Amino acid sequence: MTKLACQKSAFSLPDGLHYLNCAYMSPLPLVVQEAGIAGIRRKGVPADITADDFFDDVDEARRLFAQVVHVPDAGRIAVVPSVSYGMSTLVRNTPLHPGQNVVTVRDQFPSNTHPWRRACRESGAEFRIVGPPSEGSDRTAAWNEALLEAIDADSAVVTMGQVHWADGTPFDLAQIGSRAREVGAAFLIDGTQSVGAAPFDIEALRPDAVVCAAYKWLMGPYSIGLTYFGSRYDDGIPLEENWMGREGSRDFAGLVDQGDEYRPGAARFDVGESANFILVPMLIAALQQVLEWGVERINEYCRDLADPVFPGAGHLFGLRLPADVDPAEVRSELQRRNVFVSLRGQAIRVSPHLYNDAADMEALASALQESGAAAHLM
Repeated sequence: MTKLACQKSAFSLPDGLHYLNCAYMSPLPLVVQEAGIAGIRRKGVPADITADDFFDDVDEARRLFAQVVHVPDAGRIAVVPSVSYGMSTLVRNTPLHPGQNVVTVRDQFPSNTHPWRRACRESGAEFRIVGPPSEGSDRTAAWNEALLEAIDADSAVVTMGQVHWADGTPFDLAQIGSRAREVGAAFLIDGTQSVGAAPFDIEALRPDAVVCAAYKWLMGPYSIGLTYFGSRYDDGIPLEENWMGREGSRDFAGLVDQGDEYRPGAARFDVGESANFILVPMLIAALQQVLEWGVERINEYCRDLADPVFPGAGHLFGLRLPADVDPAEVRSELQRRNVFVSLRGQAIRVSPHLYNDAADMEALASALQESGAAAHLM
């Protein structure tokens, strides 16, 4: 596998900007920007947009995403506007009862907690939050072990990410998923902070669903994403009863008599107006670019870039600062030096990508050192 070189020329980031913040929002590659502009121009002449155009590009986006996450059946992919939309769809189709519990990790991204908190309140189920150990030499192993212990015979749902969105802690999805299946719990993954930048194999992990926003590691636009729905949700009820999710929807002349039967697969869960003629072409261009670069090579590049300065770091990692240092002040100082990272909880979150090079990492390390904030990996 040939290693990737820095791809900054594929983006429009200005010189002197050390943007180490893909986990916040990726810059759009030039090809994605161009696809959006072409989409705007296309909508300028709607007479050229045919009935098939409402479906073909969406199906192409499904096919490309299926390649990224290793799904043999692209029909199991739905187009959604956000993680909260995908999770709310899953909440609607995952029964909860008093005495059951939903297991998640502490400080999970809110879009993966608010829907389940409400569902637990309304059903009488327990919302079980599993935090990391307070201290320890192997925080990652201890946190994973705590999650495994928290899943019991009353667990109805296990919902989490591949990595922790705030500090990059990796979770052993293979072990956790196996445990969830043992007790019959739905295993649901928010892949937003890993899919596209870390290897992810749905065939191997066997989750029941994977929700993924496109505007971070998939290099796509805001307000669009994708969700994999496994067989557990084959007979699910969508959030919206839109016409495009029904059989016969390609026959525009026949829509006056459209029946109630859903299209096969996950298309029933698509957001209304999923054929967005600007965002979908951008998403297609982004997925094509990710596949051309290769997820494994992207991940390798990010690790090789970070390792000389922060050994063991991956595509997303958290830096713990000394107790007497205010993270907000450190972030402000970094921004003053044109180094852009995120503050998430007590972690300075760093997330490089192919547009970054050694100079960006050196700028981060130098700024931390000169500000007296001796940071180390969480």
